[in-house]
Amino acid sequence: MLLKKRKAAWQSVLTLLGIVAACILLNFIGIRLNAMWGLPLFLDNIGTILAALLGGYIPCMTVGFLTNILVGLTDSFTIYYCIISVFIAVAAVFFREKKMLTRFPHVLLAIFTFAFLGGIAGGMLTWLINGFSFGEGFATDLATNINAAVPVGYIPSNLCSNFLIDFVDKGIVTVAAILLFFITPKKLKAFLARQSWYNLEVLKKSSLTNRGVSIRMKVTLLVALSTTLVAVAATGISILQFHNATIDRYEEEGKQVTAIISDTIDKSKIDAFLKEGRAAQGYAEAENMLYAVRGSSPEIKYIYIYRVEEDGSHVIFDLETEDVSAAKAGDVIDYDVSIAKYRDLFLAGEDVPSDMTGDSTGWVLSVYEPVRDLSGKTLCYVCADLSMNRLLSEEFAFLAKIISLFMGFLIVIRTYAVWMAERWIISPINTIADAASRFSYDTAQAREESMQMIESLDITTGDEIENLYHAYSKTTADTVRYIDEVQEKGEQISKLQNGLIMVLADMVESRDKCTGDHVRKTAAYTEIILRQMQKEGIYADRLSEEYITEVINSAPLHDVGKIQVPDAILNKPGRLTDEEFKRIQSHTAAGGEIIDKAIALVDMESEYLTEAKNLATYHHEKWNGKGYPHGLSEEEIPLSARVMAVADVFDALVSRRSYKEPFTVDQALDIIREGSGNHFDPNVVKAFLDAEDEVRRVAALNMDI
Repeated sequence: MLLKKRKAAWQSVLTLLGIVAACILLNFIGIRLNAMWGLPLFLDNIGTILAALLGGYIPCMTVGFLTNILVGLTDSFTIYYCIISVFIAVAAVFFREKKMLTRFPHVLLAIFTFAFLGGIAGGMLTWLINGFSFGEGFATDLATNINAAVPVGYIPSNLCSNFLIDFVDKGIVTVAAILLFFITPKKLKAFLARQSWYNLEVLKKSSLTNRGVSIRMKVTLLVALSTTLVAVAATGISILQFHNATIDRYEEEGKQVTAIISDTIDKSKIDAFLKEGRAAQGYAEAENMLYAVRGSSPEIKYIYIYRVEEDGSHVIFDLETEDVSAAKAGDVIDYDVSIAKYRDLFLAGEDVPSDMTGDSTGWVLSVYEPVRDLSGKTLCYVCADLSMNRLLSEEFAFLAKIISLFMGFLIVIRTYAVWMAERWIISPINTIADAASRFSYDTAQAREESMQMIESLDITTGDEIENLYHAYSKTTADTVRYIDEVQEKGEQISKLQNGLIMVLADMVESRDKCTGDHVRKTAAYTEIILRQMQKEGIYADRLSEEYITEVINSAPLHDVGKIQVPDAILNKPGRLTDEEFKRIQSHTAAGGEIIDKAIALVDMESEYLTEAKNLATYHHEKWNGKGYPHGLSEEEIPLSARVMAVADVFDALVSRRSYKEPFTVDQALDIIREGSGNHFDPNVVKAFLDAEDEVRRVAALNMDI
């Protein structure tokens, strides 16, 4: 059995490698044909789409990613499009799973999607990588013609051009991949469909319900978090290194320029140049030399030579530019920012470090070189200002390259990690869990059959899970062996167990039975309102993505204070007394106090806890100031609490409670509408009603009628 399983595992791995290799070869053939025919296309996704049809996510994403990596060995520019290839691979598998790559109308939608990813997303990536430029070639020529016919601007015309070219390209490769799929032998397709990497549904699933977050989700989150942290750290380090290296490169260029000038200029004539200016012998020749040096590099913005004294900068040379007229030799001008910063060093004639400053024309790197005579006395300073305006575009281009490469790599790694976790951890555990759940102790025959079932599992992962399986098998065998003894005490244990279960059941039943569903539903309505307000530009200054996320995540804590409300009051079916109602109302202040304690324990600023406190404390405040606990009104009430007020009331209306039957959605919507400007913030109500279709969808999924 063990040898058979190992053979099957190796066969599966070799099949995966074969599919990947064959499909990568198809991509290379397409690339080669495109080059031979001189087409303005790519033809590099035939194998990727075929891998999606034959093998699913694992081979498809591997083919898309490795194709760009391998092509990138000879064309480094291609390697940065890994993320686009991976996205196309994901889209291809999606269409395959929906059976939309074998029906003509759906094939057009797939081609459109592939073209959007390759043309629009890929075009924007090209624009970033090229430093806010689409480069040159057929696509940019076509864009020029499009813009001439319909003036839409540089970026839209180029994106349109890229999309049109990619639509033709993806149409060809999609049709080619579909044709190859149809001529693939049915036996091969059936064999591939049985592989664990083809579709994770072939793995063993547990019939048991998870009580919390599944291992699959935990692995996904762990891999996503760890890889994201690595990517962020690596990207941050890379961009910092690139930034520093670029500045060093500019600084080195400036030092070379100023050193050449310092070595070339006639030091014996410095005083004459300063006093006589252009009338001095050799001044014109020196000035022409400075112009020639400045023209040697497009990055050199200014060149000037000053003698820095107590009363200011004495101009010896100051070259004219298109933007600024030059000062004349002998003029005394105020210190600029950099000279003022290092004034003491200038006056002492010492070496001065380079300095970066910003002005209305952009960032400038100023490099200084002292001009010294034979005795070492500093006569003046040669200054070169280098424009750093290209630094931003270069950094954006570099960042785009790093992110696109990392994202493609991380998506592939995440897919493999989840698949391996599914194959070697989750499926074996589910198998053991299912076997345990189906184990029967009723009769001797049932126990025997159950033991045979456990033994037939034959978990051979070679790790702790296999140890767990063997330990479970041994424990089960021991349990069966001592079953007679266990049966003698079974009734006592059963009575004790039933008693504990009844106690726990009474404890659960004595609390608010709706709270669990309520917090999930109110969180859903809260998200709907926030997204709709964001879409409509309501409270645009507040509704950042970060804020919305924090409110949604903290929404389930809005009723945390009810833990301090007695069960009898919480679940009372009849009308509450004034005293009982005040006790119910106290849950808002209690919730705020509970979260205050959490904030104190955290001992750091937390927007999440701040919003949780706002929600818990103020979600029963009213727009007209007649709410509780503090009687706040209008925008005195935190925005998150105003949103929760609508979500909370609506859910309460459409839900069954111990003291009432649910309202219909239409009735509840009318009540919310009537409360606008009175109970509720009118802007929040507007967004809620504008999203009525989505509200109804959530209500239909959750209403307990």
